Amino acid sequence: MNQYNSLKAIQADLTAGLITLPGLVAMYLKNIEIHNPQLNALVEVYGEEALAAADKIQTKLNNGQAGKLAGMVVSIKDNICYKGHQSSASSAILKGFESLFSATAVERILAEDAIIIGRSNCDEFAMGASNETSVYGPVLNAINPSKVSGGSSGGAAVSVQANMCLAALGSDTGGSVRQPASFCGLVGYKPTYGAISRWGLIAYASSFDIIGPITQSVGDTSSIMEVISGPDGHDATALNTKVLLPKSPEKMTKKMKIAYFKEAIDSEGIAPAVKQQTIAFIEKLKELGHEVKQVSFPYLDVLVPVYYTLTTAEASSNLSRFAGMHYGRRSERAKDLETTVKFSRSEGFGAEVKRRIMTGTFVLSSGYYDAYYSKAQKVRRLVKNYTDSLFEEVDFIVSPTSPTVAFGIGEKASNPLAMYLADIFTVHANISGNPAISIPFGTDEMGMPIGMQLMASRSKDADLLAFTESLSVQF
Repeated sequence: MNQYNSLKAIQADLTAGLITLPGLVAMYLKNIEIHNPQLNALVEVYGEEALAAADKIQTKLNNGQAGKLAGMVVSIKDNICYKGHQSSASSAILKGFESLFSATAVERILAEDAIIIGRSNCDEFAMGASNETSVYGPVLNAINPSKVSGGSSGGAAVSVQANMCLAALGSDTGGSVRQPASFCGLVGYKPTYGAISRWGLIAYASSFDIIGPITQSVGDTSSIMEVISGPDGHDATALNTKVLLPKSPEKMTKKMKIAYFKEAIDSEGIAPAVKQQTIAFIEKLKELGHEVKQVSFPYLDVLVPVYYTLTTAEASSNLSRFAGMHYGRRSERAKDLETTVKFSRSEGFGAEVKRRIMTGTFVLSSGYYDAYYSKAQKVRRLVKNYTDSLFEEVDFIVSPTSPTVAFGIGEKASNPLAMYLADIFTVHANISGNPAISIPFGTDEMGMPIGMQLMASRSKDADLLAFTESLSVQF
């Protein structure tokens, strides 16, 4: 059976009778059996359930009654709830917890006949840039298993990269969809904040978190976005508009105004191969007739500090609910209220989660709130206002997705600051709420993928998807 890289190709072969949906699912399950023991991308596989769903949807296909996503086999990140299935956020404190409801995004893809084949490994509570903080162990990059997959949606990315499924749902708080997509040579999309309901997404930092797809093509990203976006009564932050499919992106002729940051190109921390490919990408845009100009972004150096100040503060609040009282792990050493909370949290949370909870508690504490949290909120507003002013002059902003390619397992695990700086180009979109996409563009000298990020004005998701899909045609 072919290795498919788009839903369009799968649906064409299903219609022609060249393949069946049960056969397609069986192929993915076989690939999981072969590759997952080494790569550790999926922590649970829904084999029998997926095959049963394939039989039902095949009947619907035969009768011409199948949904828009019929033929799409997906994995879902372990922090996205699926009713009757475990959702642990790859943490010991939730290990074995079974969700009582499904995330809105999950309900919507199932309603359009997508098939969920398993839940993917991730950094604990989505806190990480390498997928090394998971209680289930690290996820390895399928191109070179000595390299990280990226994080926190590393399992989601590798499940697609290793052909265990066609697409995946991850979550993006500061680059957790785009960075692993870049490291794995895939398309990763972070929508406008609020474009997708957060209902059923286990919270890390609520004003930053959003669900996003990882795919092999921009077209599949657009198909998923059209299904899962839109208003939701369960989430007051959800926008009232849907993201519609781009119309004929291959026929787009409008020339765009595109900016890039001087500071991003000249940064000392950017790997030579990434810098080289970024310059090549910019030159390619110029060759296609787009107006590309260099602009200054004076806030690049403060993006990571602002991001980690605010997200750790929100994590400190959000994760206070995991106390061994109502659900999740309860320590065997618990004797009363104090010891239940103390031991359940100390045993249940990993080192990185504890670090961020303590940092967040500190920046919210009396005497430090104004110095850290309040100041970070003010800088966040400055970043947003400056970004808005840029989009009054340009259509898109381009940058590398990550300053490096996938690094070695354990290489940055003992240096939190070095790990945090891996997010320097991606956190911008989460701080300002803008949509951003990572698309593969070239490799380094060792064959490791490099991703380019394009960001658009808020609620311009359809324009961003249309443009990037047109680039995939022209490139």
